[in-house]
Amino acid sequence: MTYEHTQRAPLHWLLVIPGTAMVVTAWQLSEPAWVAPLISIVGSIMIVLSLCFRHLRVRDRGEALEVGFGPLPWFRRSVAYARLRAVTPERSTLLDGWGIHYSVGRGWIWNLWGFDCVALDLKDGGRVRIGTDDVEGLATFLQTRLPKEDA
Repeated sequence: MTYEHTQRAPLHWLLVIPGTAMVVTAWQLSEPAWVAPLISIVGSIMIVLSLCFRHLRVRDRGEALEVGFGPLPWFRRSVAYARLRAVTPERSTLLDGWGIHYSVGRGWIWNLWGFDCVALDLKDGGRVRIGTDDVEGLATFLQTRLPKEDA
């Protein structure tokens, strides 16, 4: 049994629209001379970052689960199945937000859209929550990958 799921979300438009507006506006400015290139660079960075957060793909990689934003593959993470202690479906909160970040007491969250997630409790005490619109499918798959306890 393998797993692969891609969640898409419209959040990338929050970077594309202002980034494009900045680039277009920058080239209409004439004074001071340094402002147009600076605004254009910032706008271009926003457009490129939008390509990093257009979707969230979660997939089985044999011995590990890979989580990655894309289509530009700059933000990825793997979690070895051997490190898993428990897997539980959960819901994140508005305070958890979206993106990639660490929340004290809650662990890492990788979330693109919505509040449904699957929490991975790791043997070393760490925690990773993966946002998904396929909570049941991901949780069921990961349950099959939990390491067997030694008798």
